[in-house]
Amino acid sequence: MRFILLLFSFLLFSACSNQTDIGFVYHNVNGYTLMNSELHQFEALAVVDGKILATGTNEEILDAFSDFAQFNGNGNTLLPGLIDAHAHVMGLGIQELDVNVAGIESLDETLQVIEAFAADHPDREWITGRGWNQVLWEENEFPTASDLDEVVSGRPVFLTRIDGHAGWANSRAMELAGIDQTTEDPTGGRIIRNDNGEATGVFIDSAMNLIETSIPEITQEDRKEALRLAMEEMSKHGLTSVHDAGIDQKTWNLYTQTADNDELITRIYAMISGTGNTFDALSDNGPINSYADDMLALRSVKLYSDGALGSRGAAMLDDYSDDPGNRGLLFHNQEEMNQMLMKGATQGYQMNVHAIGDAGNRQVLDGFEYLENERGDQENFRHRIEHAQVVDLEDIPRFEELNLIASMQPTHATSDMNMAEDRVGSERIQGAYAWQEFLNQGTVIAAGSDFPVEDVNPFYGLYSAVTRKDHGGMPPGGWYSEQSLSRIEALRAFTIDAAYAAHQDHLIGTLEPGKWADFIVIDRDFFEVPASEIWQTEVLETWIAGEKVYQKEN
Repeated sequence: MRFILLLFSFLLFSACSNQTDIGFVYHNVNGYTLMNSELHQFEALAVVDGKILATGTNEEILDAFSDFAQFNGNGNTLLPGLIDAHAHVMGLGIQELDVNVAGIESLDETLQVIEAFAADHPDREWITGRGWNQVLWEENEFPTASDLDEVVSGRPVFLTRIDGHAGWANSRAMELAGIDQTTEDPTGGRIIRNDNGEATGVFIDSAMNLIETSIPEITQEDRKEALRLAMEEMSKHGLTSVHDAGIDQKTWNLYTQTADNDELITRIYAMISGTGNTFDALSDNGPINSYADDMLALRSVKLYSDGALGSRGAAMLDDYSDDPGNRGLLFHNQEEMNQMLMKGATQGYQMNVHAIGDAGNRQVLDGFEYLENERGDQENFRHRIEHAQVVDLEDIPRFEELNLIASMQPTHATSDMNMAEDRVGSERIQGAYAWQEFLNQGTVIAAGSDFPVEDVNPFYGLYSAVTRKDHGGMPPGGWYSEQSLSRIEALRAFTIDAAYAAHQDHLIGTLEPGKWADFIVIDRDFFEVPASEIWQTEVLETWIAGEKVYQKEN
């Protein structure tokens, strides 16, 4: 009966839409979507003009739309397109062009990969890349410039850590950047030094700029290729929309040009990087709620409060448990944070602020409280704290009080569980990666990956959210498993709640009438397979606005 009632309402929608183009029916599927917070199953869906017209049984939909083109799903599972609420699109694409050392479990092997890349690219002026993680190495210590000098000494080398909050330079790179014993630590950054006060080659957070300003900017052709590669990867893994956490004017221009050429195959909800010159240029005409049939939006701003946990740059209220005397780094004082939030919000922008440590989160919460007290109209903005990773237990309720969205990345928990408690201790860890604490008080969680910090595959995130285990099934009971999400909660966080966090819940996130037909077909039933298999899910097809943008070979 429910299918029939839904069908009649959808037929009414169809009659009112003055449809002229023949649509299509995708039938014989094991379909799932959320509707009014409940899981709705269907066997077929009808699409016209790129939007959902109806879902229901095979018989109902095929009979009602007999003149539509037909696609047979062969019994495969169909889900709404997945949304990554925090990622770095160009970073993903550029990673495909640079040396990638992510996941390598020894310093020696990391150096071998760098040496091989340099040999394969003799014409590159700088060797750049990303992904090293000293926590995975036996040494569990920051690398040094002399390590890099052993494999590449004649050309400058600079590689960012997996979290993007530390950089590793060789001696040639530091020489070109003019780094010596007199170089001072910048605000919000730190140069790692030896006992003699000499730079060792590792630069934390804003100190990375000391090296990066010497690196030649990539060409426009490389930028285009990076975007193409990123879109291919996103579509391959079932991402139909992504929130790009911090872009500049050149990137926005590239996105709009790509959209104008009808070559954009992933929806991008972009955040302007900071409230400085980039914001002044991109906000000249105010927020852009929709561009190119909702393929692009530019109505939010990305700020930073602190660094990352792995590099001990996250700002903590007390010392790091494994590094006495170190409380990480706040990038701004409270007044500066308040004024940045005020500047963006006053011009109508949603404000999304990176906060990892409990001190970083408290500063941002205080800033949003200041904004609420000064303006009093913040609920409709849907402001967000990005990561909300380690939060003092007393501060968690403030998310709900201030109507904030917690934009969190499930794979951060399973990637960090090998070091997080070492960093913060057994008491503070209770407020870390605390997804159920947020859900239980009514806070919306928008899930993402932070790629390329983590893998682009959203099924890795869904698996981490449900199990809180690594891909080997460890630890057996899950890491602080009381904070895990149900499969419905996890899907919500990667679909409709992520859409809500972008003011797009009326457009995407579920397969309901009038919404864009963004959906994916996968090789197993997300709700029925053993939880241990979720991360192994493969995407067979990805559709955007009723157009197939990816199909798995064979």
